[in-house]
Amino acid sequence: MDSSNSPTTKPLLKGTQIVWYILGLLEVLLAFRFVFKLTGANSEAGFTNFIYAVTWPFTAPFNAVFLKTAVSGSIFEWTTLLAMLVYYLIAFAIVRLFLMSKTVSTPEAAEKLDNQEK
Repeated sequence: MDSSNSPTTKPLLKGTQIVWYILGLLEVLLAFRFVFKLTGANSEAGFTNFIYAVTWPFTAPFNAVFLKTAVSGSIFEWTTLLAMLVYYLIAFAIVRLFLMSKTVSTPEAAEKLDNQEK
């Protein structure tokens, strides 16, 4: 069976697109948080407060990993950068897991196995 004609191809594509979309959205929010902390943005401002509130659950697991570097009201938040890296790696792993369930022909499987032996 040609893998391009497999009934699982379209759902796999949609699944990977959804994972990358969610990651992209999360990374943008975390990037805003990082820049706001770095530039000493007013945490009382509505948008800044919104970004901090939305991203807090995603940075909280990493809060104790690094100390915050603060200089004159600016905070270099290493934990946000770590969170961005970890969530990227998780998304990458999920996409790779999806791709492992892709239908392959016997010749494709044999070629991939041969390449793994090298």
